[in-house]
Amino acid sequence: MPAVNLREFRARLGAHPYLVDLLVAAGTFVCILTGAATEPHGPGGSPQFGQREVNAQTVVLALLACGVLTLRRRFPLPVLVLTSLVSVAALLLDPTSGAPSDRRAPLVFAAAIALYTVTNSTERPTSLRVGGLTVLALTGAGMLFGARPWYAQENLGIFAWTGMAAAVGEAVRNRRAVVAAIRERAERAERTREEEARRRVAEERMRIARELHDVVAHHIALVNVQAGVASHVMDQRPDQAKQALAHVRESSRHALSELQATVGLLRQSGESTAPTEPAPGLAVLDELVASFRRTGLVLTVRAPALERPGGPALPSAVDLTAYRVVQEALTNVQKHVGSGARATVRIDRAPGELEVTVVDDGAGGPQRTGRGEQSEQDAHGEHHERHEHHEHHEHHERDQRGEHGQSGGERSGGGHGLVGMRERAAALHGTCETGPLPGGGFRVHVRLPLRTPPPKETSA
Repeated sequence: MPAVNLREFRARLGAHPYLVDLLVAAGTFVCILTGAATEPHGPGGSPQFGQREVNAQTVVLALLACGVLTLRRRFPLPVLVLTSLVSVAALLLDPTSGAPSDRRAPLVFAAAIALYTVTNSTERPTSLRVGGLTVLALTGAGMLFGARPWYAQENLGIFAWTGMAAAVGEAVRNRRAVVAAIRERAERAERTREEEARRRVAEERMRIARELHDVVAHHIALVNVQAGVASHVMDQRPDQAKQALAHVRESSRHALSELQATVGLLRQSGESTAPTEPAPGLAVLDELVASFRRTGLVLTVRAPALERPGGPALPSAVDLTAYRVVQEALTNVQKHVGSGARATVRIDRAPGELEVTVVDDGAGGPQRTGRGEQSEQDAHGEHHERHEHHEHHEHHERDQRGEHGQSGGERSGGGHGLVGMRERAAALHGTCETGPLPGGGFRVHVRLPLRTPPPKETSA
């Protein structure tokens, strides 16, 4: 409880610095008069208080020296000069100068307070020069004009008090600088931790957003195509419509399963409903390709990297990214080129990296039935194909110029497919190159290093 009261008292004094200066000046004035009235060499060698007379001249000089101390914070150097001059003048004007005891030596207390203020509030070179000069000047004045002999205790006391004031001021200034540096480092470390936490949260949000986009875009595109086929052939070919609806149900089931696994990442680790199904990878590439072939895409897969028996397994992050790149690239072909397009997927394993390339010819046509029969719109097939091809290239060109709602967005306005592929590749320190081909079509080429460098540590 007393400690709390002391802290409150110091805080209140700190809020009124000029009141503190006034109290310091008053205390110094009392000390000077007490020292001037004290006989240091009493009977038995002990000092005796009130044994010497304090004349008016001493009181006036003490008032002058202590009065200027109230301005020590605003004008530290002028106050030090004035108090030092008053101390030297007091020694020169003292009628007892040269006597065994000097009544004016206590006036040095005011100069010592001013010297402490200067060394406490100025830079180290200035405080050293000013402190050394003041100590030498006041000590020399005391030895020349003060008590006799020159090594009397009053003169040595002047040296001790002024030297101690300079040393204490320097120590307090150094401690204040150290505390400020520690506080600044702590604040910087706290800011760094907060920035690191925000960065990690943002990266996790982007990762989950990419997963959700890949799952939803792929499966909804397949559902859309199959639902269109079912709606078109419902009256003439009910069996084929049932087959298309079965594909819709299967795609929806896969979409719900992957959504459950992705959204499960947001649950807390203590929940028992957290998903246990592994993330998809190139091991299920055949199922992915089969789902696109059912929509009418003509796909060719060349994956020598997956056909080597006994080869080293791919890192899980590279495996997932390669799968998502193929999934997103083929989804874009299905959305923007249409069924009947031809696409080639190639996966090669070069020294130290995995290359994934997806190329389409940009020549999509009307949607076809599961048995290869054209719909009733075949009469307009050629016109529709040219329109799709032209629109496809316009999308490619806008992607290259970044004219969609999102910079470098998907092949349709406002999408995030190409952006997501680039972000996935960049997360593994790889590269993603996308763009239209000179002869028509679109190409996605991704390179993923098999050994990614460890993340950099953030220094606090």
